[in-house]
Amino acid sequence: MKLIHKAMAGTMESSDIMVTIEPKEEGGIQLELTSSVMQQFGRQIEAVIRETLKGLGVENAMVTAADKGALDCTIKARVNCAAFRAADSEEYVWEAK
Repeated sequence: MKLIHKAMAGTMESSDIMVTIEPKEEGGIQLELTSSVMQQFGRQIEAVIRETLKGLGVENAMVTAADKGALDCTIKARVNCAAFRAADSEEYVWEAK
């Protein structure tokens, strides 16, 4: 997936996450994460974000995430939404895994 411009998804409400994605030419995925549960779940949140981007084929991006206790499914949904918005793509794959 090729990112074209900066895009956001999510809110700053409790149990949600605000994800901002910007395209980069090189350097891989750069992630800035803040979380109200960083000590307990910071590594898991980062892994979910990176795994979701990898699944979409995003190789280079600047990602900023402000977490307020979101579950993994919410994190995946917000990262997917922000990436599709940043790519100006509507080629969603709707399937249950």
